[in-house]
Order: sequence, then structure tokens, then C-alpha cells
Amino acid sequence: MPNPIGANSFIVLRVVGACILFWCLAFKKISFPEKKDWPKFLLLAIFGVATNQLFFFNGLSLTSPINASIIMTSNPILVMIISSIMLGYSINAMKITGILLGAIGAITLLLSSNYSGNKESSTLGDAMILINSTSWAFYLVLVKPMMSKYHPMMITAWLFLIGSFLVLPFGISEAGTIPWSELTIWQWFAILYVVIAVTFLTYLLNMIGIQKLTPTIASAYIYFQPILAGVFAFVFSWFLDKDFTGDITLFKVFCTLLIFAGVYLVTRSEKIIRLENTGV
Repeated sequence: MPNPIGANSFIVLRVVGACILFWCLAFKKISFPEKKDWPKFLLLAIFGVATNQLFFFNGLSLTSPINASIIMTSNPILVMIISSIMLGYSINAMKITGILLGAIGAITLLLSSNYSGNKESSTLGDAMILINSTSWAFYLVLVKPMMSKYHPMMITAWLFLIGSFLVLPFGISEAGTIPWSELTIWQWFAILYVVIAVTFLTYLLNMIGIQKLTPTIASAYIYFQPILAGVFAFVFSWFLDKDFTGDITLFKVFCTLLIFAGVYLVTRSEKIIRLENTGV
């Protein structure tokens, strides 16, 4: 991105491709949701597929994968805040401290993009990634109650079918301009990897994980993302056109540590509350 495949056209490929895979895999498990649940499915498709994908890919096309992965670590904090508002989860002093630390780290990173001097980063791109993270947080909270009523594969299949119709207007015309015959083997591999591994398998495994874990704990595994992004940035810098390793600075490490500290306090607080409620 953005050359030869634009962000919105890549989203269409990703969502429609994963939709086909989900319906092929779960065809026998899929039934129509109850009429009263259609608005919930629409909301899940908006937050978990359309908004999530549109802002993530457009944000990533404007900023560095290093910045994107760091900002995404704010997701567990956002999940905790939304869970407390929508599901009535309690918030104590430890959680508030965690929220403040994480917010300071994320906001400082966002504001610093304007002054970093690195052309691969931008405040607009970082802001889009933050909206993406917030949208994903809403999705994790809203999808959890649906698990007790519908099979995870059925939920995901319908979400991607609805999501396909939501994203098509944004990228269908752009997708028609992709020079398919000129794509390299590496670019074809990247497309297939994003559709199969990053979308189909990731959403599938996320649904299984959410079924067994709380939204906050499920989102906490995103802590691995900046570490892995940093490792792969170094590995891929040897043979990709863009080298993102210049985006790894001590200041960004400091921002990351603030977010990590905030997330740790939030999840630690949740564990303590859960133990107190069970009388342990």
C-alpha cells in the first residue's frame, strides 16, 4: 500500500476473501439470526469489520507499522472502559491509574509524530489507528454476550457478509484499477497472507478465544504486537522497499512502556476483583 494496491481496495479483497472462506468452512453451522438480533449483528459488523478495517488500513498507509502496533496496545484499556460502561464492570484506583498511564503513553506518541521528522509517521495515520483500536474494543465487548446464543463460526460468517456490503462502496471502484498482471510473486503472497492468515485465521482464533476469556484478557494478547512488529521490521528491512527501523526510538520505547504499565495495572486489577468476587 498504496502502490499498486490502495488501502480501500485492499480492504475489499480482505473482507470479501475472508467472507468466502468463512461461509465455505461453516456453511452447515450457519442459520439465520433471530429478527431481534439483526441490529446487534449490524453493530458488530460496523465495529468489528467495516470501521475496524477501513481505519486500520487507511491509517497504516499513512503511518509506520511500528507506531500502529504501539497504539494498538491501548486496546485492553479501551476494552476495560467500554466494559465498565456497557456491562457494569467495576473500576478501582488501580484501573484508573492504568488508564491514565496508558492514555499518556498513547497521546504522547500521537502528538510526537508531528515532530519526529520521519516521513513514515503521521498524526492523521496514528489517529486513524487509535479509532481502529477503539472500534475493535467495542466489538470485543459487544460480541461476548452473543457467544452464549450463537456458534462463533456463524457469528463471524454473518459479520463478514454484512461487512462486505459495508466496505464495497469504499473500495470497489479502486479495486478495479489494480494491475493484476503486473503484481510480483511477493505481492501475491502478501495478498494471500493478509486474507488467509491475518484475516480469516485471526478472526477465527479470536472468536474461539473470546468464547473462553473476558474481553479484557482476550485483548491483552495484543501486547505481543509491538514486539513482533519491531522484530519483523528489522527482518523485512533487508528486502523491502521501505525500512521502518528508523521509527524505533528510545522515546517511542518510553511511550510503549507507559502503555504496557497501564495495561498491566488494568488487567491485574481485573484479576484481583475476580478473585475477591469468588471469595479466594
